[in-house]
Amino acid sequence: MEYATLGHALHDLLHLSIAPIAIAFRARAPEGVDRIPKAEASGCAYWKLAGHGSVFYTEASDHYNCTIGAYTHNVDLPEDKSRELEAMAGTMVQLEYISMDEVQGLPRRTETFGIAVYSPLEKAPCDPDVVIVRGNAKQIMLIAEAARSIGIGDQGAAMGRPACAMIPHAMQASHGITSLGCIGNRVYTELGTVR
Repeated sequence: MEYATLGHALHDLLHLSIAPIAIAFRARAPEGVDRIPKAEASGCAYWKLAGHGSVFYTEASDHYNCTIGAYTHNVDLPEDKSRELEAMAGTMVQLEYISMDEVQGLPRRTETFGIAVYSPLEKAPCDPDVVIVRGNAKQIMLIAEAARSIGIGDQGAAMGRPACAMIPHAMQASHGITSLGCIGNRVYTELGTVR
């Protein structure tokens, strides 16, 4: 099934208010795809842009504003950003938002980060590594149950924080993941407004 058909089918069957998005990690950008004009506050902020129709790619430096997301995507961070990542993880542990065990066990892409391509699934310019469907509880329950029924659904609990960790987790496990989104994801993607 081609991506345009699949994207429209998911949108229509689930009555989604935001298009399913495709994310692909590549060494270089596909022909005709432009780089994002400016870096966003977080990697998941790119999900929002793609969900509303934009097709673009990001480079490593476009992910420096969220060092946790950069870590999960295996972005090579400059020294000052590496220190910021350590400080942020330490603060999250101190606030008991996350435990040190969780920090050490965060899923992370193993391949070197080149670029990431974001688009609505229906406009995917290349094969996606992951597809993210954002929706309300009913919509996500339906897709999670459908994935389980064909043997590609996660049998564990829904992932929480950080939401971006579901990308490498899904890629490594080769199955669907349900996430409730972390605080940053809810802010930067306006997840709370999804109907």
